[in-house]
Amino acid sequence: MDLNDLTKNVKQNFKDNLQLLSFDEYLNLLESKPAFHLRGTAQYAADMLDHYGTSESGFNVFKNKVIGLHGVQKQIYKILKAFANQGINNRLILLHGPNGSAKSTLISALMEGMNEYSKTQEGALYSFSWIFPIDKVTRGSLGIRGDQEKKSTSISSYAYLSDEEIACVIPSELRDHPVLLIPENERALMFKKHSFTIPNRLREGGLSHRDQLIFQALLNNYQGDYAQVIKHIRVERFYLSKMYRSGLITVEPQMHVDAHYQQLTMNRSLSQLPASLQGINLFSIGGDLAEANRGLIDYNDLLKRPIDTYKYLLTACETAKVNVGQSILHLDTIFIGSSNELQLDAFKEYPDFSSFKGRIELVKVPYLLKLSQEEKVYEPILNSIAGEKTVTPHTAWTIALWSVLTRLKKPHHERYTSELSSVIEKLSPMDKLKLYESGDMPEKLSNEERKHLKASLHKIEEEYTNVLYYEGRTGASARELKSVLIDAAQSNDFKTLSPLAVVSELKKFVKRTTEYEFLRQDPVDSYHDHEKFIDVVLDEYANIVDREIRDCLGLYDTKQWGDFMKKYITHLSSILKKEKIKNPITGAYEEPDQTLLNEFETIVGAPSESDQKNQFRQNLISQIGAWALDHPKEPMEYFKVFPELKTKMEKHFYESQKSLLQKMNIALKQFGTDYADPTAEGSKLATQTLQNMQLKFGYSMDGAKEVIGFLMSKKY
Repeated sequence: MDLNDLTKNVKQNFKDNLQLLSFDEYLNLLESKPAFHLRGTAQYAADMLDHYGTSESGFNVFKNKVIGLHGVQKQIYKILKAFANQGINNRLILLHGPNGSAKSTLISALMEGMNEYSKTQEGALYSFSWIFPIDKVTRGSLGIRGDQEKKSTSISSYAYLSDEEIACVIPSELRDHPVLLIPENERALMFKKHSFTIPNRLREGGLSHRDQLIFQALLNNYQGDYAQVIKHIRVERFYLSKMYRSGLITVEPQMHVDAHYQQLTMNRSLSQLPASLQGINLFSIGGDLAEANRGLIDYNDLLKRPIDTYKYLLTACETAKVNVGQSILHLDTIFIGSSNELQLDAFKEYPDFSSFKGRIELVKVPYLLKLSQEEKVYEPILNSIAGEKTVTPHTAWTIALWSVLTRLKKPHHERYTSELSSVIEKLSPMDKLKLYESGDMPEKLSNEERKHLKASLHKIEEEYTNVLYYEGRTGASARELKSVLIDAAQSNDFKTLSPLAVVSELKKFVKRTTEYEFLRQDPVDSYHDHEKFIDVVLDEYANIVDREIRDCLGLYDTKQWGDFMKKYITHLSSILKKEKIKNPITGAYEEPDQTLLNEFETIVGAPSESDQKNQFRQNLISQIGAWALDHPKEPMEYFKVFPELKTKMEKHFYESQKSLLQKMNIALKQFGTDYADPTAEGSKLATQTLQNMQLKFGYSMDGAKEVIGFLMSKKY
């Protein structure tokens, strides 16, 4: 692309985006889409969220930035819509939660969304500037020569004058809405035509102090000729930007009111103002509040400030006004902030808290309680953390599992029905984690107990919702655990960034009780036992890699276990119905195969007592019937209904193959050395397994050897 093409494209883009307009052109634009151009900031932000849409992960604006927290996203949207319906943003949205729960990330994503939306046609925003031409353009009509000549009437607007023709430009300091240039009575008549909610700022407000002084001076000079006043207006499109402090501002904890007021005395162009304005003391309002107008202001760690420094927010949030110097600042701004729980707890003890509470919308931002969501927090950063090392599968899963376990609270079994109380009391942290993650029921439960537990799952999830120490308030922070990952990657004890490297660092981390309050919690049964959770993680990890290695051994086709299970159910059903089974080869009807039944039940550890065995069999058939009713259009998959039976069948098989696995482990230790015998049975099996682990699951050679060695020491 050459300079001519670039110039042409930039000019066309400028024109297409309607960057500059006369006031008359803006009125036509306003008339074409009134609801679009008369939005307040709350409606604008809500429209932005709608514009980018939603998915299973929540609003797309937060996608890839915020994991989970769907309820928080919906609550923010609901508050914005409530503000829009009221016509005023009369509360500060305060996101509160433990350190590292993504409060700042949520706000940052909201700002990024507003920034990008303002670049679209649907998100166009307009303000205005005052344009004062040089003498030869106006020929005295502004009082520069002292007489009222008529020649300026040939120019309908000064909006498109070149720099050479302009003596002075005064932008609207608050980026005020151009519609505020229409006198209030006339605005009221215009708004009557519209059924949608008009923001209070546009319906009842007026221009900023400085803009009003200029407007009135010009109106006096032109003896009430409004058309002559409006000639001086150039409507300008602006964009929300945190980088350029345009409508998106983050305020760090500090000790002063976030706006200032000063007289304009040093701007040389002011000397070029017409005589009708030079007698006016013009002031400029600046600072965070002014720069955030018509956008969003974020008070980061709001409650770290001394109380007196943000008392002005009581008025600002309730009335959208704040006194600054000799002026009243009229705002259309979304006020949002963040706080950790300890600071909020202290704030609630403050005598004036009730006054603040009426002006604050509290939005709880807890730690994630779903394993799959927590895992996504770490997955994107593993490769960069690992450096030259490879990343072994399940590394993110390992640290995510431990972190979620630290956040769970023991359910109060006495709050549940008598049928469920004993089940609730026995729920381990791992049981509860699986319930939250996928609704998986503990294997030890009967069919009836599972039904009761499934029906009460929502009660378990909501048990700690409305208490001070809610579930997800305490536990490991993702921010802290990223440091654990970095340490694991730098460890000289492991050749890869692996689950075992992570576990090694977690064992060191749990000793740092003086640094992290959650590590000092007293265990409640098996909950909050953070050191013990490392063993739980290792057990779960061993089960996962056990299945993977079995799959990679190539000793059998897992389909045979499904066929075995299907045959068992078929023969069992015939026995219970007192029917015979048709032989697929001879076509003759025969008695069910008792040998097959006994073999299957021995493998899965079914009760041997007659009554208990009959109950076991009846429960299996009942569970199949219940599953079929819940999944009428799905083909029967027995191992979905009975995953614990598959585990037992596989365990039985591998117990019978233990000696061969031990031979493979010995071969792995000799792998690549002079002692290795490539023709030995164990060596062949090791080679095949390592290749399969790389192809099927993405292990490196070092990672696969490390995992097999771990599994053999753990289980075999």
